[in-house]
Amino acid sequence: MAAYGLYTHIASNKFRSMLLLAGLFALIYVLVYAGALIAEVVINSDETVVYYLSRAFYDLKVAAPVATVVAAIWIVIAYFFHQSMIDAVTGGHDVTRQEQPRLYNLLENLCISRGIAMPKLKIMESPARNAFATGLNPRQYAITVTTGLLKALNDKEIEAVLGHELTHIKNGDVQLMVVAVIIAGVVGFFGELFFRLFTNFSWSSGSGGSWSSGSSSSSRSSSSSSDSKGSGGGAVIVVIIAVVLIVVAWLLSQVVKLALSRSREYLADAGSVELTKNPDAMISALRKIENRGELPGATSAVMELCVDNPREGFADLFATHPSVQSRVDALVKFAGGRDPGPLPPPGYETEESEAQVSQQHTPPPLRQGPWKDAGGPASPPPVPAPSPAGTASSNPTGKPKGNLMGPWGRH
Repeated sequence: MAAYGLYTHIASNKFRSMLLLAGLFALIYVLVYAGALIAEVVINSDETVVYYLSRAFYDLKVAAPVATVVAAIWIVIAYFFHQSMIDAVTGGHDVTRQEQPRLYNLLENLCISRGIAMPKLKIMESPARNAFATGLNPRQYAITVTTGLLKALNDKEIEAVLGHELTHIKNGDVQLMVVAVIIAGVVGFFGELFFRLFTNFSWSSGSGGSWSSGSSSSSRSSSSSSDSKGSGGGAVIVVIIAVVLIVVAWLLSQVVKLALSRSREYLADAGSVELTKNPDAMISALRKIENRGELPGATSAVMELCVDNPREGFADLFATHPSVQSRVDALVKFAGGRDPGPLPPPGYETEESEAQVSQQHTPPPLRQGPWKDAGGPASPPPVPAPSPAGTASSNPTGKPKGNLMGPWGRH
């Protein structure tokens, strides 16, 4: 689907996202098939590869309804309780207008200007600078903001961040990402379960399994080459296939989930500019959040919902968000914003503030002047006392100056 503007990009992204989500759900059945392969090897240890593959496919058809029901139950549980689980992990709590009038008014004004239902507002006590949106329906929608973000950003920048999160809600990104995280969690759960079963089975069969290296040398010498390909060798090949399927399914689930998240951050930035009409505020907010958004104790699933996720994998393969630099470049190119450049590293501000405090307690430098007392005390040289009136030094002519009469007569 070709996309030429913001709204066609949103529609195209939704179409691709639904395809990716369907593929993510299909990975559950790949894992069930891998588990069936391992189960067939455990039950029938002396069969051919073709037999194992065909039997596992039959087991998949039998187990598919059960796997679907389990995944559906998982999704239903997350649908009703995911916000409570996120709040338990992050410590976020609801706030009212009286508690946070500044933040509440900014969000309310954005919602009124665009006719968007007002989501719940939550505060997370953390010095990190970040925010995220959650919810699967209008009654559950919520935006959580950290206290660190409120302290570091001005009103225009906070408004831009709120516009970013509102765009996620308006475009349906929040629902999609929550479901993607849930399904990826199902894939990860089954993948870890089957991998643990395989590990336990391989350890237990290592001492007496017919397909393992512990088989007796006499049985190997008496078997023909065709038997070795059809029995013990076939079980080893099938187990390898099952392990590869489990690993590939897990990796694909992570990549698909990250692809869903990455593709939506650019659109959310653009949506924020559309709401606020201020690309510079969005760029400035991203620069202030950059490398300062790590939420201690938060799971990876929560970090994937944030404005910025500083957690990255090797070569950015497992980075859930585009880099801040690429997002800023897009805003400069397409929205006409101005980039002030990245801020110093997080530890630099602390060192700079400490240096300023130490300078305040340092005594002022020695005063320089014509008397050149830099090496001595910082005080002017003593001023000589004036000589008495009428002396030769003060009156060389010797004549009295002015009236010398006082209240007690002539001096």
